[in-house]
Amino acid sequence: MSTPKKTKPEAHLDVAALLGVCLALGGILTGLVLEGGGVISDVVKITGALIVFGGTAGAVMLTTPFSIVRSSLRRLKKVLFEERNSTKETIEEILVYAGKARKNGIVSLEADAAGINDPFLHKAVMLAVDGTELQSLRSMMELEMRVEMGDADTDARVYEAAGGYAPTIGIIGAVIGLIQVMKHLDDIQQVGHGIAVAFVATIYGVASANLLFLPLSQKIRIRALQSMRSKELMLEGVIGIIEGMNPRLIRRKLEAFSREVSHQSPAPTSTTAGATKAA
Repeated sequence: MSTPKKTKPEAHLDVAALLGVCLALGGILTGLVLEGGGVISDVVKITGALIVFGGTAGAVMLTTPFSIVRSSLRRLKKVLFEERNSTKETIEEILVYAGKARKNGIVSLEADAAGINDPFLHKAVMLAVDGTELQSLRSMMELEMRVEMGDADTDARVYEAAGGYAPTIGIIGAVIGLIQVMKHLDDIQQVGHGIAVAFVATIYGVASANLLFLPLSQKIRIRALQSMRSKELMLEGVIGIIEGMNPRLIRRKLEAFSREVSHQSPAPTSTTAGATKAA
């Protein structure tokens, strides 16, 4: 049985995220145009955007260490672009290692381990080759999973905080606009126009919270959960190799994980709960 070609997964734009943004903005702007013949320029005001996004960024940076803010910004790439790992290919790769280990001993995997692209699988196989005790190996790899999940939760909290601040800062922007309107009460036409412009900041605040910041925080957690489930599959595969299980039994075991990975949900598991406590 030959060693499978180990290619690094390519990052692809998350089509669901792109369609979601287009549907949300398209629905809102279309409704604006249809409701009383409004025009898109009615809600495109640079001053409102500066107040909401500048104020929100300032509030987040005031409450969050800058290192975490930078980490959350770097994580946006993982949210907008997804790495399409083939669970089937991962299982086949593990089964090749299982067959070799069963035939020639687990030390024979040392050369194969050097070419594994996935850092988690590489580390697990190397620990197995080095003769690490099963319980110690499991503990070390599960710790790595919990730390990763905790980091993702911390980054998600940054966007949750932004989603909490943005609507309130939008109200502040509306009040600032109304203050300016009050200076021109002698011109009723200008007053009406000024009030309409003032409430644009509120729209920016509420819309950015519910269409951008809060969805981003949820997507970060779902991406982290997907990664954790894939790592669970790899870990159980390596443990099966260490235990000397028949490759056919390992396949059945990992295929159950495969079905679980393909039906992800953001509901917390025992590992996720532990990560949340650790965070």
